Amino acid sequence: MPVTGPIFLTAEALERRVAELGAEISRDFAGGEVLLVGILKGAVFFLADLARAIHVPLEIDFLSLSSYHKEHHQIGAKTIRFLKDLDQPIKDKNVIVVQDMVDSGLTYHFIHRSLSLRRPRRLEACTLFDRPQLRLVDIEVRYRGFEVPDDFFVGYGLDYQQYYRNLPYVAYLEPSSLQQSLF
Repeated sequence: MPVTGPIFLTAEALERRVAELGAEISRDFAGGEVLLVGILKGAVFFLADLARAIHVPLEIDFLSLSSYHKEHHQIGAKTIRFLKDLDQPIKDKNVIVVQDMVDSGLTYHFIHRSLSLRRPRRLEACTLFDRPQLRLVDIEVRYRGFEVPDDFFVGYGLDYQQYYRNLPYVAYLEPSSLQQSLF
């Protein structure tokens, strides 16, 4: 099994930033309610901590998506579809889509277009990790935890082949481990 490398963000740094995001969301939605929509599976740890840091009434729901590259169309074309949809209507609700990582923006763009058709009062994006330098589409991320480089991280929801999500910190995955696991 691959091994983790140096710690990129400590549990304490994550806790501080999540508390700051929770306070910001609480201010922005004071007097209102919020529906947090977590994107499975990576956002689970972040969503749980974020929900506890928000001090306005809130509900939680989840989406699960699948993405794959089309074989017979444009090179690099990505198809995204819902595996699990929301359990409730969002019309006239304040919705915040919570993701672990936003990089190309394609997934959030798809989610935003799909959920906008359901006429929420407000629809915002919240991500713990943002890589705006990798954007392929123009999207607005209202709440962001950390801007991170294009490195491979594990922990706090980020995984390598479904492992390491449960680490309370974020660490690099050793490049030699990645190469070894390819064979």
